[in-house]
Order: sequence, then structure tokens, then C-alpha cells
Amino acid sequence: MDLTLDTVQMGETGLTVSELAFGTWRFGRETASGAVETDRETAHELLSTYEGAGGRFLDTADVYGGGKSERWIGEWLDDRDREEFVIASKVYWPTREDDPNGRGLNRKHLRHQIDAILDRLGTDYLDILYIHRWDAETPAREFMSTLDEFVASGRVHYLGASTFRPNAWRLARANERARNRDREPFTLTQPRHNLVDREIEGEYLEFCREEGLAVFPWSPLAQGFLTGKYTRDDGLVGESTASDSEGWEQRYLTEENFAVLDVVQDVAGEVGATPAQVALAYHTHHPDITAPLLGARTVDQLEENLRAATVSLTDDQFERLDGAREGPFDRFLSG
Repeated sequence: MDLTLDTVQMGETGLTVSELAFGTWRFGRETASGAVETDRETAHELLSTYEGAGGRFLDTADVYGGGKSERWIGEWLDDRDREEFVIASKVYWPTREDDPNGRGLNRKHLRHQIDAILDRLGTDYLDILYIHRWDAETPAREFMSTLDEFVASGRVHYLGASTFRPNAWRLARANERARNRDREPFTLTQPRHNLVDREIEGEYLEFCREEGLAVFPWSPLAQGFLTGKYTRDDGLVGESTASDSEGWEQRYLTEENFAVLDVVQDVAGEVGATPAQVALAYHTHHPDITAPLLGARTVDQLEENLRAATVSLTDDQFERLDGAREGPFDRFLSG
């Protein structure tokens, strides 16, 4: 591609990452019909396309494709310099059937999974390890001490918390306990955030700002809604796997969301970009967002999304996008 992604600082750490991260949750994923959404060959093509644009920030998880995502990334890395890439994975969900300890953040599961993750990726260390969900059944002191053990041993460099939950107070308490015991705290988060999903605005995003935590939002295109391939009258226009998600239509195909999409499309016309590129550019211009996670099923989709890095928004355009839908805190003040 005729572009090279810039890098950004990862919060208040010393690490820099690509301004657009590449999420690999589709790798090896089976749809409701049993078809594999992204096979091994396509996965490697997508990785090479991202690399060709200067992308070096890869995001995966131990459960993506039942481990295939990590394995395929590891195979692709075989003839590359591992040190050039920042690799993030996640842990929490069940990985061993009929094993009550084969899930969550208990010490036994964490120690087992870090070895399995590194083995599939074919690497000695992870740059980032996220907890994929908060585990209310395991004391924070237990999983924070185990995660600190991974950092101390060099198998993990940085710790993160994925999804909207844990809430800000849980993150704050976990980090306070870690610091009081001279252990590694969470230094980055990965919540859902886009122009229609604004639930982290208010306390959570303010906490990340005050603590200097990096924020890498997933679903920046609202599971495809912000690409413009859905209309008020006809719903889906083109191909999508969104129908696999229970309650998707009720969540996204609302008049309130279409009003946001109208603004996205207006700005896209003004800057000569696609709606998807504008929705992603909103994140690259957002002062509290470090880098959004891209997802793509085809090389063409990925190339389109990567060109969001070339889109410049004026202050007025950013403010129109940002104000197209009120966040929960704004609704509270106005209601």
C-alpha cells in the first residue's frame, strides 16, 4: 500500500504502537452456518497487507478460533523478526472442557494459559496480556500477583484489561493494590467504543485519562453499522456476519443510530472518504483514544480501513461527530 502508519505512545509507558491495531478475532472463527469466516491462507494475506502498510501491532486471544488465531500468527511470524511486532493476547474464557479450573483468572488457569499462548505464537514473550473479562470469583490479589509474576519473569511486558467491564472502580482498586505491593498494574484497557456505543464515556474514560492508561477500543465500526451498508428502509445492503450476534438489529438499527450515521456520511462526503474511514478517523483524532482495533474479512476491506490514517478532520468535523449522539453522562445532565 502507498501509506505507512504512524506510531503513537502507549499511554504513559515507554512503548510505541501502530496508530491502527489489527484485530484477529475472525481468524478461524466459525459462523452460525459452520463456515470458517477467515481461513489460514486469508489470515496470512491480511497480516501481510497490514505489515505492508507499516502495521506492527497485532491483537489476538487464546479463544479466537479455538487457538487458531494465535497459531496462524505464529506461523506467519516464522520468517519475520519477532522484535518488530507488538503482540497482544487475552485470557479468561474456558479452554478445557469439563475442567472447573480451566477458565477465569485463577492462578492455575493463568499459568497454564500463558504457556499455551506462547507456544502457539512461537514466541518467548507477549508484549501485552489482557484479562479478557473481570473474574468476580477470583480475588484480585490472586490474579494480580500471578500476572505480576509473568512480568517479573519476562514472559509478559505490559498488562491490560479488556471490554467495558471491569468498571473504573474495579480497575482503580486492582491497580492500587498492585502498587501498594510493588506489583505491576494495568497500564492499558480495551473497551468497546464507537460513535454509537458510548458507554465508557464519563467515569471510565475519565479514569483512564487521569491514570494515563492507554485505550484501544474494539468494534470501532459498531460491528459494521458505521460502514454505511445498512439503511433505514432496507436494513443490510451487502454482506455481513452481524446477524450471528444475538440482538444486533435491536441494538444498532435504531433511528438514533441512523441519525449518527447521517453525520458520518455527511463528513465522509466533505473529506472524500468512506464512512468507515471517517468513523476510524474519529478515533485517531480523539484525545483519549490511543489506537482503534481494525477488523476485516478481505484484503480490500483492510486496505480501505487502513486508509483512515490518511483522513484529516477539522475541529468542527470532529465536534459534529462527537456530538452526534450524547454519551450516558450527557444524558444524565440533560435529563
